[in-house]
Amino acid sequence: MRSLRLGGLSLVVALVMAGQVQAACAPGRVELRGDWGTARFRVEVADDPEERAIGLMNREEMALSAGMLFVYDSPQRVSFWMENTLIPLDMLFLDATGTVTRVHENAVPLDRTPIPGGTDIQYVLEINGGLARQIGISEGDVLRHPDVDQDLAAWPCE
Repeated sequence: MRSLRLGGLSLVVALVMAGQVQAACAPGRVELRGDWGTARFRVEVADDPEERAIGLMNREEMALSAGMLFVYDSPQRVSFWMENTLIPLDMLFLDATGTVTRVHENAVPLDRTPIPGGTDIQYVLEINGGLARQIGISEGDVLRHPDVDQDLAAWPCE
């Protein structure tokens, strides 16, 4: 079943990455851009302490084109863990410009080991585990979203 799922994943990623994304920024969507192309994810935004504490806990599945964007008021040192999180996740840690500074792949469900994101992190995007590698997301790629300060954004909204 996993090979079938990965085959479907390839198809979904190809559809998400097809063409350049021309739509304006929207709160429920992030766009990522790198040497590999562009990808779009529907996101829930966690922008207060309670929402960030709950994150994606207790969810048994998440659509391939979905994720959660954690937004902090200012750049800071962040660390995540997978307590009560039932699905493997990739975590993309981003600075105030929306630039990926670290990618943590396939965080293990229910693991309480801290996952450090680094210093000066203002955004964290969680997507399904394995997807960052499959797409090719890496350090230096950029994210576009209206919560990124547009005066600082490496890839501002149009």
